Amino acid sequence: MRRDTFQAIADPTRRDILARLSHQSLNMNSVGEDFDVSRAAIYKHLKILTECGLVTIEQRGRERYCEAKLEKLNEVSDWIDQYRKVWNQRFDNLEDYLKELQAKDKKNL
Repeated sequence: MRRDTFQAIADPTRRDILARLSHQSLNMNSVGEDFDVSRAAIYKHLKILTECGLVTIEQRGRERYCEAKLEKLNEVSDWIDQYRKVWNQRFDNLEDYLKELQAKDKKNL
């Protein structure tokens, strides 16, 4: 099953895994060190992140290393950006309206 980026970042554990991997590639055991979940659960999270294209796993000798591929997060950023523009425009309109009200209040004084 192919998963999407939004599904991957919906889970806080997967977001934490991405945050850790964004700084450096880690072997499979190191990824799950600081989480209070089973190794099997970490592997499941890594599988989902891999299916979404946010993480790659590479064999290096006897170890398997995980590396973040954060370019896929641009999809999320683009989606959010459309709403950011709408809300920025709404806040600008609100600011203009409040300035008009203040100007009217000054005239009435």
